[in-house]
Parts: sequence; C-alpha cells; structure tokens
Amino acid sequence: MADQHPEGINMPEPTEIAETMAAISEKSQEMMQSFLKKQSEQSLDKDPDPMRIGQAFWEMSQRFWSDPEKAIKLQADLWQGYSALWQESADKFFSSQEKNKSERESSSVSKKKDRRFKDEAWEDNPFFNFIKQSYLLTADSIHKSVMDVEGLDETHALKVDFYTKQFLDALSPSNFVMTNPEILKATAESGGKNLLQGLENLIADLEKGRIKMTDEDAFTLGENIATSPGEVIFQNELMQLIQYAPTTEQVHTRPLMIIPPWINKFYILDLKEKNSFVKWAVEQGFTVFMISWINPNAELAEKSFEDYMINGSLAALDAIEEATGVKEVNAIGYCLGGTLLASTLAYMAEKKDKRIKSGTFFVTMTDFEEAGELRVFIDEEQMAVLEQRMTDQGYLDGSEMGTTFNMLRSNDLIWSFVVNNYMLGKTPFPFDLLYWNSDTTRMPAKMHSFYLRNMYLENKLAKPGAIELNGIPIDLGKVSVPTFMISAKEDHIAPWKSTYANTQHFSGQKEFVLAASGHIAGIINPPSAGKYSHWINKETPENPDQWLENAIEHPGSWWSHWADWAKNKSGKLVPARTPGSGKLKSIEPAPGSYVKVK
Repeated sequence: MADQHPEGINMPEPTEIAETMAAISEKSQEMMQSFLKKQSEQSLDKDPDPMRIGQAFWEMSQRFWSDPEKAIKLQADLWQGYSALWQESADKFFSSQEKNKSERESSSVSKKKDRRFKDEAWEDNPFFNFIKQSYLLTADSIHKSVMDVEGLDETHALKVDFYTKQFLDALSPSNFVMTNPEILKATAESGGKNLLQGLENLIADLEKGRIKMTDEDAFTLGENIATSPGEVIFQNELMQLIQYAPTTEQVHTRPLMIIPPWINKFYILDLKEKNSFVKWAVEQGFTVFMISWINPNAELAEKSFEDYMINGSLAALDAIEEATGVKEVNAIGYCLGGTLLASTLAYMAEKKDKRIKSGTFFVTMTDFEEAGELRVFIDEEQMAVLEQRMTDQGYLDGSEMGTTFNMLRSNDLIWSFVVNNYMLGKTPFPFDLLYWNSDTTRMPAKMHSFYLRNMYLENKLAKPGAIELNGIPIDLGKVSVPTFMISAKEDHIAPWKSTYANTQHFSGQKEFVLAASGHIAGIINPPSAGKYSHWINKETPENPDQWLENAIEHPGSWWSHWADWAKNKSGKLVPARTPGSGKLKSIEPAPGSYVKVK
C-alpha cells in the first residue's frame, strides 16, 4: 500500500520503486543500443555542419567581442536584472501570502502566455518560480546579445538569431526532470513509472525516426478523417482528381478546382466534418474538384515543377471539362499549390488560355524576397548539400521537411511532446491536425531543386520572363483574372507581408484579406467555430503596413466573405452534378489511394 505524504503525494512502496528503477536501467541500455545502431548506419563522410551554423556563430562571436563596451553593458544589465530577481524572490520567501496575492495574479498573465510554465507550481512555489524567472531573464539577455551584433552578413544573422532561439528553447527548465515540478510530482506519485513509460515511448520513436505527436491509431483516412463523399474520376502518375458529391439540389455553373500543396497532403482541407473546408464549400453550392498528389518515390526523381503544372493543374482542367462539360473554372491554390496556380495562370496568359476565370490564394508566396524564417535553411552552401542528398536518393524525405517546419515552432511541436511523451510518460491525445502534420510526403529531387533555387534562392518568379515553363517565359504581371488573397497574421512559413507582394504583381481586379492566427489555423477556421478575426481593406496600396492601418477588423472566419466573392464569379445555378455521371467514370471512392501512400 502506498504511503500518504504530507504534501498530498501518494508514494509507492520501496520494493515497487526498486523494480521500476531496474526496469528504467534496462530500458536505458536498450535505448542506447538503438541509438548507437542508428549512428553506426550513418555515413562517416557526411558533412558535420551542412547548415554552416558554426561559421555563422564564429562570425558573430568575433564581431561581438570587437565591441567590449557593448559586451560590458549587456553583462551589467544582466546582473541588474538578477539583482531585481533576487529581491523579488526574497519577498516571495519572507512576505505574507496576502501581501503577494496581487503580484501573483498580475504575473499569472505572462504565465498563461507561455504554455511551458502552465503548472501552478511555476508561480506559487518560490523555488520553481526563481528557476523560471532566472531562465527567462538569462534567455532574454543571450538573445539580445546576439541580436545587437552589428555588421553580420544577412544570412549569418538569420542563422544566429534562429539557432540561438532553438538553443534557448532546448535549455528551458521545463524540459528537464529535476527542474520541472509537474514531472517531479508525477515521478514521486508513480514511483518513476512515468519515466519507464517515457523511455519505452522514446525507444519506439527512435525506431520510427520522429516524435509521435498524436495517437496515430485513432485515425483512418476515409473513415474518421478525410470523409467528404466523392469519387476519384481521373488519375495520372502525379495526381488523382476527386470530384465531391453535392449536398444541394442546385450548384453554380462554374466548378471550383482546388490545388493543395504537395509538401503535405490535401486533407488539411477535409479533416473532420466540423472543420472541413471541402464540406463547407460543397454546402455553398460549389462543384468541388480536389487534386490529390502522389507521394513520390525515387522513380519520379526527374519530375519537374513544370510537370506538376502540365500533369497537375492543366491536366485537371481538361478532366473537369470532360467530367462536367464546362470549360471554365474558378481555382484555389494553397501555399505551394498557390505558387503553382500563379505560375499556371501566367503560363496560360501567354498561351491565351482563359479557362481559369478567378484565382484564390491561401497563404501563397510568389515573391520570396522576404521569405521569413525558412530562409535560414536556404543558401548556396546548404543547397549544394541538399541537392547532393536528393540526387543520391531521388527525393527529399518527408521527415526532413517535417523537422524543418516543426523547428519554426519548436516549443509547441517538439519540446512539449518531449515532456509529455518521454518525461510524463503519456500517450499523445488524438488530434486530427497533428495526425495530418505527421503524415509527411516526399519531394521529387528535380522539382524541389528547381523550386528552392529559382524561387527561394533567386526569387525569379517575381521577375518577368526569368522563369520558363514548358519553353515559355512567364510573367506574373500578365495574370489579369480577378484574384482573392487570404494570408495569416502570425504565419511563420509564408509571412503575410511577403504574400502581400502578390497584390503588386497581379494586374487584374484583386482583394487581399488578412486572417488572425497562423499558416494552418488562420485558414482552417470555419464560421461555426466563432474563432479569431480577419481584416478587410478593398484597396491594395504598395505598402502592407499602410494596407493594415486602413483595414477594418471583423470577428470570426473569413470563409463567408470569400464565398460571397466567389459566388459572384461562378455563374447561374444548375442541377447538381453527381460524380462519375459524366464522361469520366468513378475510379474509386474519395479520398482515393494516392493520399494513403506513406
């Protein structure tokens, strides 16, 4: 029987604790053997610093110490901060509970903002509060010290800033057993069984090569995720085309073609019924067609960006016309799918092809001059290493892309799971968005090299005639169809001010709308959720800050505002179309088989 301690913690019997510790020792050896085996499988001639992080920090340190006065001031500011912290900690130790009540209440605001320190002990226990405040103070000082260094090469400055934040996030006291009160309590109450289960979770993740973010057994495509009814009516080696079943008696004449990114899978737009953009768009009376990209292997290594245009967006247009008898469509492109849509529209403008009558762009960049934190991973030296790796295997593995995106939000998408899975020994909660996030895809070597070099590295898409597709130079300035651009204010992948540049490149009627939240939550925000807000300004001045200054904030989702815009460009109502009833017959039910390839 467990002992009841005064602090309210139920302690297991000593023999039970000893058995758990022995099991932990055994599992630790198993973990080390697994780790060493994986390390031995790695190539010995691999570049030890392919991202050239060391070079960036070397330059930073040289410039930092070249200004001793600034270094001394930073050190003095840190000691001043520590003096104030010591005083505050002393007050917490020796002052009465009533006297510090208001102070705790005011500081709880910052505690709620940082989810790493959500446990009450971080605020109420003077010892853990000091650890937390000391860490935050030191981390802020270190970050300021590297940010204040002058004269750094821009590429090196980005790397120093980004990897300093990664380093500081990793050192958070919330990530260690002995300095996290929640883990200490769980360890005491379970006799260390949480750590034993955590080791088992870690060993399983080492075998898979990634952190488990959700209960992956809780979801099955077509059963409880990606369930909107429809049929695959066309396919080629790069994509399947899904036509969704109508839920209204009448639909708009002009179909809606959606081009998702192929960095991830399309069902981000069809997760659950309550947050499915596909289901909602069908309910608005649109005949929705979705491109579902293949998850490529080495056999598709030579597929290029223009192949994705010819066998993707253009092939889909042909298939939609054959399936419905309607030549003209409205199109949506999401992220990389939006970049392809813009490129396709520019190509079609040169060919006098007017089948796409409007373009909607979800968080889409076509001008990569200010590409945000992703620029940390893209420079000439890193490209050379990446291209060699892709040449060797024929593709960029999805896990590498996933790690890159997770690092942009490391506290939420890495360290929170380290604590939950490995230290608290818990199984991640079933979450549809994180299941999709873990369902990564590969990128063909030739296509991905073209995309990174010509767009991210050299920003050619924004320059008239600098990129050729299928032998034709393209110019975004010739995109004259009406365009609707929706971006997200807190987007780290496609920063909204970068996406705003589209308003200056496209020449037709255009509207830019800004959603609250980030790259995913800002887009997947159904009206029924009543969450977030969005800003509208029908004018598109050159300066994005000027646009925002004059924009009007509206509560909730932007979906209804977009639907009103799209319906005006979709023609009269006609009898609803049943998938497979036209010239193209059903191949298989939605969501199809391509999306299920791991």
